[in-house]
Amino acid sequence: MGGIGPWQILIIVLIILLLFGASKLPTLARSAGRSMRIFKSEMTEMKNDGQPSVESAKPTTSTDGISDDISAEPEFRPNNNQSQER
Repeated sequence: MGGIGPWQILIIVLIILLLFGASKLPTLARSAGRSMRIFKSEMTEMKNDGQPSVESAKPTTSTDGISDDISAEPEFRPNNNQSQER
């Protein structure tokens, strides 16, 4: 008594055909499919919100551009003459 039977589904489909016409049904179905896909992706994002992703949880240990030579001269040296003039 509470469920929808095959006759009720057939009547609903016929009413939809009368309202929208057969030519607009593929466009309507495509639009409904896109909407469902967007809804599912948003629900998945909302479920994963706050959980760090696997890629962002990995620490980065890149040493590109870092020199191993720590005995090198510093690039900037203060000029002692300027500090004595003040």
